[in-house]
Amino acid sequence: MQGFYSKLDSSSSPLLGAGLGAEGAPVPLSLAVETKKAQALLQTFSSASLLASAGLGMFCVVADHSLQLSVVQNHLWLRAVLDNATHGLVGLWSWAVVIGLRKKSDLYEVLLAGLLASIIDLDHFYMAGSLSLKAAVSLPQRPPLHCSSLIPVLCLSLRFLMWMGRLKDAWCSLPWMLFISMATHHVRDAVRRGLWVYPLGNTAPLPYWLYVSTTATLPHLCSVLMYLTGTRDVISTKHGVAIDV
Repeated sequence: MQGFYSKLDSSSSPLLGAGLGAEGAPVPLSLAVETKKAQALLQTFSSASLLASAGLGMFCVVADHSLQLSVVQNHLWLRAVLDNATHGLVGLWSWAVVIGLRKKSDLYEVLLAGLLASIIDLDHFYMAGSLSLKAAVSLPQRPPLHCSSLIPVLCLSLRFLMWMGRLKDAWCSLPWMLFISMATHHVRDAVRRGLWVYPLGNTAPLPYWLYVSTTATLPHLCSVLMYLTGTRDVISTKHGVAIDV
């Protein structure tokens, strides 16, 4: 996973209005920009990125089977803590695949993604109106943050608030981080109870293979959507870096 890298070099400086081709011939700036965009999109499916995603899928399988051990199942608190930690690690790993790990700030980002994926479960206690774990895991219906219809609503609302507050472009990936954190959490929960898509209701529980493959694929889907919506371009233009996963 190569992470962030500088793309400001003398062969493609926007100050010159054109880059240089392989043989030193001038290349129009628009063509150079489009070429870099195409390269960034192809790097979304680089061997390192695919290997990291495969590792994510394997981690899901190992973690889920570990949670089925009798020593875990017989202790409510241990089961709850390990299950929530798995949610966090899946969210963390997924965002690491999206952005790569190259700088110290990247580590902070993936830790935040893991935290977001974990704290979703706090709505169990909110719904139960109690700090009792037994009450929190015995709810008659799903708590609000487990409604999958909220994912696009919350992500778009966050993007709108960022635009209203004129936050720096360095935060432009935050809605995508929220998307990854919530989506991975919901997909993992869907193995047992399906997805809650309001107002349509609940889907059937996801087959286990579909959960693992979807989790491993989500980071690449997120990367492509970030490319299509121009998020990668904003990061590259404002900060001189391109995301290479």
